[in-house]
Amino acid sequence: MKLDFPYEEEKQEFKTSLAELDKGLLSLSAMLNKHGEGEIYYGVSNSGEVVGLSGQIGQETIKKISARIGELIKPAFVASVLPQMLEGKTYVLVTGKGNRRPYSCGGEYRIRVGSEDKKIDPDLLADLFFASQNNSLESIASINQNLTFSKLKFMYLDKGLTIQEDTFEENMGLKVNGKYNMLANLLADENDVSIKVVRFSGKDKTNMLSRNEYGYTCLLSAMEKAKDYVLSLNETRVDIVSALERKETKLFDTHSFEEAWTNACLHNKWVRNVPPAIYIFDDRIEIISTGGLPFDYSKEDFYRGVSRPINLGLLKIMGQLRLVEQTGHGNLIIVGAYGREAFDIEENYIVVTIPFAFVPSMKQIDVEGLSPSHRKVLLALKDNPAYSKAQLASFCDLGTTRVSQILSDLKAMGKIERIGATKGGYWKIL
Repeated sequence: MKLDFPYEEEKQEFKTSLAELDKGLLSLSAMLNKHGEGEIYYGVSNSGEVVGLSGQIGQETIKKISARIGELIKPAFVASVLPQMLEGKTYVLVTGKGNRRPYSCGGEYRIRVGSEDKKIDPDLLADLFFASQNNSLESIASINQNLTFSKLKFMYLDKGLTIQEDTFEENMGLKVNGKYNMLANLLADENDVSIKVVRFSGKDKTNMLSRNEYGYTCLLSAMEKAKDYVLSLNETRVDIVSALERKETKLFDTHSFEEAWTNACLHNKWVRNVPPAIYIFDDRIEIISTGGLPFDYSKEDFYRGVSRPINLGLLKIMGQLRLVEQTGHGNLIIVGAYGREAFDIEENYIVVTIPFAFVPSMKQIDVEGLSPSHRKVLLALKDNPAYSKAQLASFCDLGTTRVSQILSDLKAMGKIERIGATKGGYWKIL
């Protein structure tokens, strides 16, 4: 006779005999680490068939099982050991509940993945410990306590939102026990956080063309500047289908990139002090965030768009500023555009790959008739549209006065156009 649920899963494990007692308890500790609860059935086959336990299962046996649980699994949790009967066959059901993660069994730390008990790497073990201690961005004090938030306040006012100067920091959750926390450090006018956008020549990291840094300031401002830079590269290819029809194709899906980048910044494991990054190759964009998925959040949950925010304080502020929605639909947009293969999900990082629809014109710019210096500046601008005159001069090995003259020449030729202010804007190749 089979049980009503004839298969093992993340909260259930079957063992045919009490000879496998310790193996079952190891599975139970893995379930506690993943879900905070679990069930082990002794006397049940892998197919869910109740085969029964040999010998009499009395109070002494139950006491020995309970003692073994207390001996092997640390820290203590609420456990229940009950003999059960099905069509004359006895089996033992061991259940456990606890929220004092991480749990070990005989000194081993495991986590339940499907019907397997996977070893926990040191980073995930730290995450389990942090989760049990509520070590969120809001609960960890910032090393730097000399922080200001004029840029963050301006963003609220720019969105038409009202702020209370005297209670702003407390309302935004920027303090813990009277001190600025890690969330405050991320959002401060000046900080130690730098986001990098790196451009490579070719399809690998052998040759780096440029490395742009956006940071040491409010994270929300830095992430917007990095996003604007990448979007400035998103050109449109026009194909003439017929005399009456033309087809326009974007280099990459803007919405997918925006969602991937926003999620990378929002769900990054900032407590590890490793910011997200953007890598641009000749055939794709890669968006990298650190930390992987939460320990109690499966890949299937991720692909289905189940919302599981990590940095709740950051989510609240980004939501108020309408920089992000709290529906978890961003992953669905990317999957819809590029499939699940766009995601590379590992324990310590997530990489989203946005492929290009065609070879970008950064390799096909019309430089016919231009001098070597003009050609060098134009090609540099294509890969680095946000470069300042000083950066162009350094990159092209030219003087700043010469660069200024070349920029004026290229504008007069209709080759380039300035978008935005001198500071914070970028050059658009026409």
